[in-house]
Amino acid sequence: MDIQIATLCDFAADYNGKLVISGTFDTLAARALPVVHPSCSLALRFCFTQEDSGRHKLSINIINEDGEPLDPQNMPIEPEFEVQLPPNTPFLTRNVILNLQGLRFANAGIYSVDLGCDGELLMRLPLRIVHVQQPQAELAS
Repeated sequence: MDIQIATLCDFAADYNGKLVISGTFDTLAARALPVVHPSCSLALRFCFTQEDSGRHKLSINIINEDGEPLDPQNMPIEPEFEVQLPPNTPFLTRNVILNLQGLRFANAGIYSVDLGCDGELLMRLPLRIVHVQQPQAELAS
């Protein structure tokens, strides 16, 4: 199993097997903390081969610098899936899009989106939350 694409983005869609990604990012700027990011997507493209056939358990977890889940009530997200390739098929690709709404970041810092399968960490996407100050001219208005 190979992850060909993994990114956080503003929007993603699957159109007949084509993965469409718009606005990929790794940093969010916040004027106040905590900050809630209203909506984004995690776009993934997997490539499976015959040796990947069988049942698997994906794990998606957004964690802070201390390794604690961003939302312990709802994470990790752990869907199970079956991989079956038709005979004489060397590989098969599948797109997975997870729409995330209302992600709440309590503090500035480095977070990560951990992607795992069957108990093994496959990839870690970094996400930086930066606290930015308003310019003085805006404060006076």
